[in-house]
Amino acid sequence: MAERKYFGTDGVRGKVGEFPITPEFMLKLGWAAGRVLSQQGTRKVLIGKDTRISGYMLESALESGLSAAGLEAAFTGPMPTPAIAYLTQTFRAEAGIVISASHNPHYDNGIKFFSSEGTKLPDAVELAIEAELEKPLTCVESAELGKASRINDAAGRYIEFCKGTFPSALSLSGLKIVLDCAHGATYHIAPSVFRELGAEVTTIGCAPNGTNINDKVGATDVRALQQRVLEEKADLGVAFDGDGDRVIMVDHLGNKVDGDQIAYIIARESLRRGELKGGVVGTLMTNMGMELALKSLGIPFARAKVGDRYVMEMLQEKGWRIGAENSGHVIVLDKVTTGDGIVAALQVLASVAATGMDLKTLTDGMTLLPQVLENVRFKGDVDPLQSEAVLAAKANVEEKLGEKGRVLLRKSGTEPLIRVMVEGPDAETVKAYALEIAEAVKANC
Repeated sequence: MAERKYFGTDGVRGKVGEFPITPEFMLKLGWAAGRVLSQQGTRKVLIGKDTRISGYMLESALESGLSAAGLEAAFTGPMPTPAIAYLTQTFRAEAGIVISASHNPHYDNGIKFFSSEGTKLPDAVELAIEAELEKPLTCVESAELGKASRINDAAGRYIEFCKGTFPSALSLSGLKIVLDCAHGATYHIAPSVFRELGAEVTTIGCAPNGTNINDKVGATDVRALQQRVLEEKADLGVAFDGDGDRVIMVDHLGNKVDGDQIAYIIARESLRRGELKGGVVGTLMTNMGMELALKSLGIPFARAKVGDRYVMEMLQEKGWRIGAENSGHVIVLDKVTTGDGIVAALQVLASVAATGMDLKTLTDGMTLLPQVLENVRFKGDVDPLQSEAVLAAKANVEEKLGEKGRVLLRKSGTEPLIRVMVEGPDAETVKAYALEIAEAVKANC
């Protein structure tokens, strides 16, 4: 497979106003995608977005490009990424487009595509779109231009879908939950879902203003949620990221519960009910503690490359149903076609409701090994991972850890960052090793 020029591990992403996140490129991208994706005959593409102020500009440009290719654009307004995956299926659309940079700051934005089946586009389709981008932009005849419309009941449709993934015999009645919506796309969705299922809900991060998305709130920074859970004496907290495809939870003592732990709880509950199909897919970043905990239950485990698209690919290859990244992407394929923060949280809460155990107790069967992640920013024309000094620092730490830990160096698929991950039996030692390698990376950027 040829290397993609514009598409990263999660669509096209960058800083607003800088190539490729410009109106000109978005116009061309909409046109190129329209030419490639018009396969089914409905000639309709759904466009959703998160709460970034730049979404208005980008959706207009995309709509113009789609229209020039003869496709209709149906706008949903702010909606979680997994909602667009679901609605694309239900509307039998050619494709779904999400304007979002997920967990990134407001000044970034990006474009993700979903197929008519609600799954992320295969590499081959992304390459076909990139090939079209190299051609001159043309326009269909005037009578064939695409129209634009709005789906006014998109939020209600998705709320009902989410509720439908929670067992009908159970209720959240009696649970006090704090929801952190990251000032993002779940702000008008998640509170209704959890309240309508019976929970007493307190919210934070539900006042988006276009620039506060993911700012000291949400799945990437749960400190505000941890504090609020303790203040409210809540049973648990749930944090989503800006576009709602990630979830991190907090137990009643304020302890963070990450994507690995969430997947473990869901897998164990599926095993308890006799509904588990195969095993669990994690990534190279998945904590060794999860692998060991699943092994103790007799549940198979496999690692994919980092990125929820690769978790999905391995799930499909193996015919398994549960996959996750520790960052909070949790895929439950018997419920959804992509990572869905709300749906994943509901599966954990179903276990809480069915067993009567609190979130802390449900995580006790899995002990996380200390894992430290250091991010080092680099310039695009430099590859520190090829540096002999960096490779030597990595080898030195690996020799010291032996079989009791792991070292992983990789480039982020969404930002110009080198991610340095070190895992081992002792927190202080692991932190020191991670900093040692990170300093070597900085010196060679």
